[in-house]
Amino acid sequence: MLSLHDVIVDASIWVKRFAPLIPNEGSVLDLACGSGRHSVLLASLGHDVLAVDQDVGAIEALENPRIQAQQADLEGVLWPLEDQHFSGVVVTNYLYRPFLDLLPQLLCEGGILIYETFADGNAEFGKPSNPNFLLKPGELLALAARSGLKVIAYEDIYLDQPKPAMVQRICAVKGRLKGCIPLQFGG
Repeated sequence: MLSLHDVIVDASIWVKRFAPLIPNEGSVLDLACGSGRHSVLLASLGHDVLAVDQDVGAIEALENPRIQAQQADLEGVLWPLEDQHFSGVVVTNYLYRPFLDLLPQLLCEGGILIYETFADGNAEFGKPSNPNFLLKPGELLALAARSGLKVIAYEDIYLDQPKPAMVQRICAVKGRLKGCIPLQFGG
C-alpha cells in the first residue's frame, strides 16, 4: 500500500506547481480523481476537497477527513455538479468535451482552474489515441478566452516523463488572482 507521501510524490508536477495559488476559502474539486493523488496533495495544503469519479473506492479507502468522495457519472446526460462552486478545479488525464465549458462556471471569483491532459499528437506514443480524448491545439486557451479566465500559465508540449506523451495544460484564474505571484528571474 502506498503511503500518503508516495501519493503526493506521484502528483502531477503541474498541479504541485500551481495548487498553492488556490484560495484557502472554499473547497476544491478534483474531477475524475482516480486514485486520489491530487486530492491528497490538495488536502495536505489545507483544502477541503470534493473528489469525484465513477469509482471512488480508492478515495474512500484513504479515510481523509478533508476529502469527501462523490460517485458520479461524469459522461452522462446530466452534469452532476450543477450549482456548485469551488475555489479551485483540478482535472488531469481526463477530457469529456460536452461538459468542458461548464468547468469555469464552477469557479468562485478568484478561483483557479488547473487542467492537464493528453493533446493532439499523443497517438504516436500510445494511448489515448482517440481524437475524442485528445485536446486540439490551443483548446484550453480557447476555453479560457470563452470563459473570461485569465491565463497564468499554459503549455502544449511533449513530455518524456512519466512516459512519452503530448500534453496540454493550463492554469487560469476567474477574475483577479488573490495575493501575488513572485517574479522569478533566470540566473
